[in-house]
Amino acid sequence: MDTLDELLAASLWAKDLEPATLREVRAELVERAVPAGGYVCRRGEPVEHWVGVIDGLLKLSNVSPSGKPATLTGVPALGWFGEGSLLKDEPRRYDAVAMRDSRVALMPRATFQRLLDRSIPFNRFLLTQLNERLAQFIALVEHERLLETDARVARCLAALFNPILYPGVGLRLSISQEEIGFLSGVSRQRVNQALQALESEGLLRVEYGGLTILDLERLRSYGA
Repeated sequence: MDTLDELLAASLWAKDLEPATLREVRAELVERAVPAGGYVCRRGEPVEHWVGVIDGLLKLSNVSPSGKPATLTGVPALGWFGEGSLLKDEPRRYDAVAMRDSRVALMPRATFQRLLDRSIPFNRFLLTQLNERLAQFIALVEHERLLETDARVARCLAALFNPILYPGVGLRLSISQEEIGFLSGVSRQRVNQALQALESEGLLRVEYGGLTILDLERLRSYGA
């Protein structure tokens, strides 16, 4: 189980901060436990924090006016999200829900703004983060419109191993087939078939309670 200090140690934005600045930031972070199915934040709420995942797995999702749910992406441990809403100073445009018991770190808006105003390395990090996030959502549209089911599952998994958005994840992830189904929009039974196909091609290894990626580059381009 990761700790708040391990989250900071793995966070790219924290690595280039002056030690005194990092200590100030650490003192202002708030840790919060969220049970499975609980909301970290809700659509339409004022955005008061930047959110990091210490431990667990979140999904960012929306519900259409007709009640149809849509998962936008997953955020595993050691990832941060919500910087776009803070920069635009608008109400949050999605729900963030814990897919299992999770713990998050909340950076207050004032702390985020102070780093934005004073830290050139933090600004450089945000440019990279936002560019990577844009690429992620462009890929999501492509997956939904162009790819077959096995490829959708493959690309969904590859997105959780993004070294910029989720540094420190490594090549093993604790995740259930049900969770993969939620994130990829595929039934659990179909996820099982897709994982068997991907395993038979040597892209990953299915293990108890998770999986290990064996060929991330092929997983990222699967179905192309």
